[in-house]
Amino acid sequence: MDNFEFYNPTKILFGKGMIARLDEQIDRQARVLVLYGGASAEKSGTLGEVRKALGQRTFCEFGGIEANPTYETLMKAVEVARKEKVDFLLAVGGGSVMDGTKFVAAAVPYQGEPWEILLKQGETVQKALPLGTVVTLPATGSEMNSIAVISRKETGDKLAFSNPHVFPVFSILDPTRTFSLPSRQVANGVADSFVHVMEAYMTLPQDAMVQDRYAEGLLLSLHEIAGRITSAPADDYDLRANLMWVATQALNGLIGAGVKQDWATHAIGHELTAKYGIDHARTLAIVFPAMLKERREQKRAKLLQYATRVLGLTEGTEDERIDAAIARIEAFFEGLEIPVRLSAYDIDRAGIDPIIAQLEEHGMTALGEDQEITSEISRKVLERSL
Repeated sequence: MDNFEFYNPTKILFGKGMIARLDEQIDRQARVLVLYGGASAEKSGTLGEVRKALGQRTFCEFGGIEANPTYETLMKAVEVARKEKVDFLLAVGGGSVMDGTKFVAAAVPYQGEPWEILLKQGETVQKALPLGTVVTLPATGSEMNSIAVISRKETGDKLAFSNPHVFPVFSILDPTRTFSLPSRQVANGVADSFVHVMEAYMTLPQDAMVQDRYAEGLLLSLHEIAGRITSAPADDYDLRANLMWVATQALNGLIGAGVKQDWATHAIGHELTAKYGIDHARTLAIVFPAMLKERREQKRAKLLQYATRVLGLTEGTEDERIDAAIARIEAFFEGLEIPVRLSAYDIDRAGIDPIIAQLEEHGMTALGEDQEITSEISRKVLERSL
């Protein structure tokens, strides 16, 4: 196991009716900016609950944050925050709103061009406004980490940054807030969480017992959730509660502490979203199985471990078990009605060139847990996903 530092200051308030506890989490003298996405937060009643819980505090609102939050929209929120002299941000929504709010938190006090935050991957952030979240979509784990991914329409970029100053102070997770989600978003959340776990787990053996078993427990849970979620009633509280907590645990830093991590699938997936507008989770479903096929020898030991411990595959040769494990991963996504081929989005071999060009432009030419994934290997991965 590698040396590591682990830090996660986010307070979690989990369960039914927890939005009412919002009043206890924010200073009564705070000037609050509430950020959200589209009309669903209003229609579901979540925004109404938030307004009630904020009570007599001074607050203003900023809506319209996109599914892939854009720099252009978020800079408008920065202007509002500066003009209104807000000193606390509250994200109400899923990963996109939370990511966007983290950027706003860092950008408001930033001295210089805020796009530098993305270009420097958060290294230049010295301070940020405090923020909290009310989660309505379990998927990204953004409610308990310091990571955000932001797009820029003008340039077609989709870049990530991380900085400890943008950890949420608190996050409220009420599973009932997910009951009104479209089935597509729920499926995306399961898929996104699955790949988040895999990016830390499906790498190299490091005798990290706690991290491996923790990750395997999350993977077992996600396999069970995926098998039930498409047919279960939308108001199955226990199922939605388990998904919500798994999604948070998948990317709060615990399973990645002290172990090699991959994230090549995400790097390639981000470029697919930036270029072709495919949902983030659906890009992961395209790239991840193809990545395993291309890198099966490098990942052989962990593929076999996953096959045995998570899938219970013990019969056959090692290669047969690896083949079966990858097939089960493809079936996992397809069972959620998520395609695993580029052709499902009318992207052919010619559509790969722009993705490789974007990866090279963004310096993504040494990806993976061992930095061995070159542009040429990324191309082979995408060719396997046609």
